[in-house]
Amino acid sequence: MKRRVVVTGIGIVTALGREIAGVWDQILAGRSGVHELTVFDTTDHKVKFGGDIPDWSTDGYVPRKDVKRIDRFTQFALVSGIDAVTDSGIDFEKEDPFRCGVILGSGIGGLNEIETQHGRLLTKGPDKVSAFTIPKLMVNAASGHVSIRYGLRGPNYAVSTACASATNAMGDALKSIQYDDADIMITGGSEAACTPMGLSGFANMKALSERHEDPTGASRPFDADRDGFVLAEGAGLLVFEELEHARARNARIYAEVLGYGASADGRHITQPDAQGIGAAKAMENALRDAQLNPDQVNYINAHGTSTPLGDKAETTAIKTVFDKDAYRLSVSSTKSQLGHLLGASGGVELIFCLKALENQTCPPTINYHTPDPACDLDYTPNEPKQRELNVLMSNSFGFGGHNASIVVGKVV
Repeated sequence: MKRRVVVTGIGIVTALGREIAGVWDQILAGRSGVHELTVFDTTDHKVKFGGDIPDWSTDGYVPRKDVKRIDRFTQFALVSGIDAVTDSGIDFEKEDPFRCGVILGSGIGGLNEIETQHGRLLTKGPDKVSAFTIPKLMVNAASGHVSIRYGLRGPNYAVSTACASATNAMGDALKSIQYDDADIMITGGSEAACTPMGLSGFANMKALSERHEDPTGASRPFDADRDGFVLAEGAGLLVFEELEHARARNARIYAEVLGYGASADGRHITQPDAQGIGAAKAMENALRDAQLNPDQVNYINAHGTSTPLGDKAETTAIKTVFDKDAYRLSVSSTKSQLGHLLGASGGVELIFCLKALENQTCPPTINYHTPDPACDLDYTPNEPKQRELNVLMSNSFGFGGHNASIVVGKVV
């Protein structure tokens, strides 16, 4: 029999801040974290806005002597991971380290370091490439550093499935506990791809919004006038814990992780299946794993990136899975406020599901002004909605045709 898994800690790093109560208040207030990019000079770039994190600092989290040895995406993971552990109240000194692990997702990993050291290679020669290059850029650096921070020796690895990375990582963490490979797992995702190469690469493939005159209104999921996603960075990490283990230490429990599903489109490296067949299968698999019927779900935090093809395909997939109940669901995309955190998005968005459950309030999809006949569900336009919430789903779909869905609900 599968063991039950709950969430006991959360930590977040976003363009709207890193203190969860304050971030959640801004989400409900409909505030956008999108702005003119500050982390590098965008003078020569066709897109100049995004959801980067100005004035980033690891003070109080990472010793200053160590910061230069850790890429920005790993710094995000460490800060949000430390906050999640603190929030959970876990004392790892009292735990068996072989029963505690870390599985994190990142779509790209240390892109900052790749660009920096490639520049050094070209301008100064091979002897000037940093000895820390590989340990900084590798996608598993974040999970490695979080485990080292707490001396955890259980399952530890990274998942890299583009924008599905964090949700795939959380699904693996869920199974690690369900099938008795661990009692506690730190999981989620981090990303720091707001770099010159990251921005220009996405812009040149026409994936990004070019609504330069209105950056805060650029991410508009499911709106008829959507024109691409907004690149962002950050992290969302959570502590997953076996239910009885959490109860034994009298932990606060946010929700139970009820099920997880994954699939592949198997058709195109960037475009989603137009009928959302793979996305629908991931949702169906998550519901099957949770032993739930579609009519038991109240809310979906959609992948909803604000791309013309993606939002339409996800809407079609939701209608395939939920049939007539699709119109009863509340759906929203918090990417309308934060932009798209790529491989970190699933972790952040599951945290928002937990806050929605806690407050019995669905976050809004802001910038929704012009309905699209192909996207005709209740997307919680512009204002939060209070309603009874018991079971919530979060979707993450990535380049490569990767699809992942995870379901959480009240502990009963």
